[in-house]
Amino acid sequence: MDTILAVIGLTSSQALGIFVAVAVFTTLMTVAMPLLSGNNLKTRMRAVALEREEVRARERARLSIEKERGRKGTVRQAESSGLAAAVVEKFNLRKALVDDNTVSKLRIAGFRGQRPLTLFLFARVTLPLVMLALAVTYIFGIGLLADRPVMLRVCVCLIVAYIGFYLPNIYISNKATNRKQSITRAWPDALDLLLICVESGLSIEGAFRRVSDEIGIQSVPLAEELVLVCAELSYLTDRKTAYQNLALRTGIEDVRAVSTALIQAEKYGTPVGQALRTLSQESRDMRMNAAEKKAAALPPKLTVPMIVFFLPVLFAVIIGPAIIQVMAAT
Repeated sequence: MDTILAVIGLTSSQALGIFVAVAVFTTLMTVAMPLLSGNNLKTRMRAVALEREEVRARERARLSIEKERGRKGTVRQAESSGLAAAVVEKFNLRKALVDDNTVSKLRIAGFRGQRPLTLFLFARVTLPLVMLALAVTYIFGIGLLADRPVMLRVCVCLIVAYIGFYLPNIYISNKATNRKQSITRAWPDALDLLLICVESGLSIEGAFRRVSDEIGIQSVPLAEELVLVCAELSYLTDRKTAYQNLALRTGIEDVRAVSTALIQAEKYGTPVGQALRTLSQESRDMRMNAAEKKAAALPPKLTVPMIVFFLPVLFAVIIGPAIIQVMAAT
């Protein structure tokens, strides 16, 4: 250790001071971050309330157009103004980079509307240029990799720009994965609460609203989706569309099955409680199977850590006293 510190150029007291400073800073950040983050549920619910008002305004505008023209009309959403929208429109990025998969990923990640799509396309165009500029500055300006061939440095710059082009996709994929995991973990409990609300006499809209208030402690994304379902059930002319939108926004098979059951119950008049009870039992069984699968996978995963970390310590504790006695006797 002293040799390493001598190579770095630090004394033992300086290294100890740096370690203590890092430990204190980490502890303070661990304690302060939850306090500074605020109430995420209230913030997200306010955003959902604004989106609910947008759904109401959009449906009222559509109905007024249908009434005036006597035929089905469509309402175009107002395009967001600003630099990002100007760049996207100028280079026609929607046609070049947008497909159904992109829109679906954004929706599953929780980004709805035209504004997130515009920012996503703008990031896919600007991030490669920014990262290419930084790579050129560091490699050719500051002299990083100066002892390497020119072609290698150019290839490194191009690779950095290529990574910048796919960074937005990676971010959206991670966001969608985390959101789906949060909804999947809380969905069985939400389904049980929904069954209780329906069997107690609440309507399906009231049940969704009540469950969204309770499930927000466990999963904020699921609470958002249930609030949006309530809004769409209130303002959309076809209730089937609201259930289908819920399945599309989550991208989870369990939610899709419940949406299909609710659509069939609305269409054929079958009892909603019976369908929810069956799906709730299946959801609990699937959650138990997943837990058993994780438990069965633990022994193989623990084999290597036990061999590397536990067995040497165990051998030292068992054999150590005997070795000490032998050395003392000799």
